[in-house]
Amino acid sequence: MALPSFSTSWKSSTQPRKQHKYIHHAPLHTKQKSVHVHLSPELRKKYHFRNVQVRKGDKVKLLRGQFAKKEGKVDIVDLKWGKLFVTGIEQIKKDGTKRPYPLHPHNLMILELDLGDKYRKAKLESKSSPILKSSSSPISTANPVKSNPIKSNVPESGKPIRKTTATTHHEKSLEEHQYA
Repeated sequence: MALPSFSTSWKSSTQPRKQHKYIHHAPLHTKQKSVHVHLSPELRKKYHFRNVQVRKGDKVKLLRGQFAKKEGKVDIVDLKWGKLFVTGIEQIKKDGTKRPYPLHPHNLMILELDLGDKYRKAKLESKSSPILKSSSSPISTANPVKSNPIKSNVPESGKPIRKTTATTHHEKSLEEHQYA
């Protein structure tokens, strides 16, 4: 039996069964976007990002559940199931053995980032340092250009400019609609 293919043209159904199907059959590069975790207020001010993708080595704080207010480093990021495993957060089974407890990313907050990856560091610092525009090319605000697709060929005088090139069917229908 063939697996259902993933549709990128999904239009956000309100039916939970379709939402679960979408998430379950999504490819890993799409599921990766759902493993973003909120930054602490200090990191948010420093990097100007609200949330970032969590990675192994990030220090996180749990906000909800039985382990709320506990902190630890991320051990495993499971993209297939959308769960994270943190050091020190373990479930004790009835026979006394311990197993890592799976956590959902929206219940966590990043306290410290692992900046060992130069690309991650560059992305985080891209928003934090404002880009200064050079003064050699000032932008004139005296006559702002407004683009309107319907009135794009009509100058200030109000008379349309006839195009010498062939127009598309869409442009003809716009002209007919405008001047009819």
